[in-house]
Amino acid sequence: MKAFRCGDVVPGCTREFTGADRAEILAQVAEHARADHHVEVDPALVRAVEAHLRDR
Repeated sequence: MKAFRCGDVVPGCTREFTGADRAEILAQVAEHARADHHVEVDPALVRAVEAHLRDR
């Protein structure tokens, strides 16, 4: 199980995500980024998310 806190990349955001693997987290984060932060996922965002993934 993996976990990610959006606030680790976007200060002030309180959303947290859990998933079975990296791909599941990235899919959830992509939807959240578009809907709540109005940004599209690019390679820099993927790297930032991956740098803050942790085992849960």
